Amino acid sequence: MDQPSGRSFMQVLCEKYSPENFPYRRGPGMGVHVPATPQGSPMKDRLNLPSVLVLNSCGITCAGDETEIAAFCAHVFELDLSDNKLQDWHEVSKIVSNVPHLEFLNLSSNPLSLSVLERRCAGSFAGVRKLVLNNSKASWETVHTILQELPDLEELFLCLNDYETVSCSPVCCQSLKLLHITDNNLQDWTEIRKLGIMFPSLDTLILANNNLTTIEESEDSLARLFPNLRSINLHKSAGLHCWEDIDKLNSFPKLEEVKLLGIPLLQSYTTEERRKLLIARLPSITKLNGSIVADGEREDSERFFIRYYMEFPEEEVPFRYHELVTKYGKLEPLAVVDLRPQSSVKVEVHFQDKVEEMSIRLDQTVAELKKHLKTVVQLSTSNMLLFYLDQEAPFGPEEMKYSSRALHSYGIRDGDKIYVEPRMK
Repeated sequence: MDQPSGRSFMQVLCEKYSPENFPYRRGPGMGVHVPATPQGSPMKDRLNLPSVLVLNSCGITCAGDETEIAAFCAHVFELDLSDNKLQDWHEVSKIVSNVPHLEFLNLSSNPLSLSVLERRCAGSFAGVRKLVLNNSKASWETVHTILQELPDLEELFLCLNDYETVSCSPVCCQSLKLLHITDNNLQDWTEIRKLGIMFPSLDTLILANNNLTTIEESEDSLARLFPNLRSINLHKSAGLHCWEDIDKLNSFPKLEEVKLLGIPLLQSYTTEERRKLLIARLPSITKLNGSIVADGEREDSERFFIRYYMEFPEEEVPFRYHELVTKYGKLEPLAVVDLRPQSSVKVEVHFQDKVEEMSIRLDQTVAELKKHLKTVVQLSTSNMLLFYLDQEAPFGPEEMKYSSRALHSYGIRDGDKIYVEPRMK
């Protein structure tokens, strides 16, 4: 295949990390110095390359001079080539094969689906531990070839690749710990179970923004498929609509972390109810939606769960309810306490030898109370003095002399007394 036209990896490298754009820094791993060749070097005898190269969105279409790549990239272990124009796996192989210590490679948003990845090319990726193929539209055949040639691959990113199904690899990948396969269109659980078959050592499975439907799998089968799964992300799984799907997560024997936001099942609950019901149903998890579940929160959630379901018909009560009743016993319903401030009180109004029980609003001011009392005591507001007597106060009546002060600030309660006296002239 003829070398495609466009900017080469080596050309971009020279431009970005030239001495003019990237001043030389001394110290281990900070730069590389290569003497000029007799004919003169197009790189002005040195490039200052960090061990992490970020060359995204640079219009790269090909590798360039492999000898120069090898000379300058011997110490590089991370390489970001995302959002370029690489469409030939042979060109990618020329780059990667000359970066001997490469562990992280990002090829996202390159049109690599336009060519076939041959096994001899994939062999140049052998040392890579983290591979990102987001939005590359890489076929499952390409993924299978990679899996066969990368014995140490630990993390694989396959987001935004329009997958509707999963094609099983002819061999299992025992090394993979993390699979990030969000924003595809994987709906049927039978496709997800194939991931368990391919990646038996999987620790973290991120399935957010797929249209996953109900988890149709027996508990024993789930335990066998994902024996090492510690974390699962099911954000916005539009098809999860019953609590039985959540209960199925307890079948994963090592599950500790769950992310479950934006699923239809939970939309009708308050934020507090949602979290407590999930914690109570998932006894083994230590982190929910990114937040640690403390021991105290777990007990509170489990007690909440008992009270939540205690009035449900027997046929609607989940099995977890009976487990928790065995643990805590049958709980009494919590008393309903109204913590809203009192809006009015009944007080005794004393004037001369008369006593009248009145209901007064606590949101009004002293001046407004005087207006209310004017017709009762037959005094003008300007000729009226008010004294408040707290029935438990040891110091006697307190004059209510500030007209703009609100009545609730006195702490008036039912049964307290207000004395009205004429102002002395």
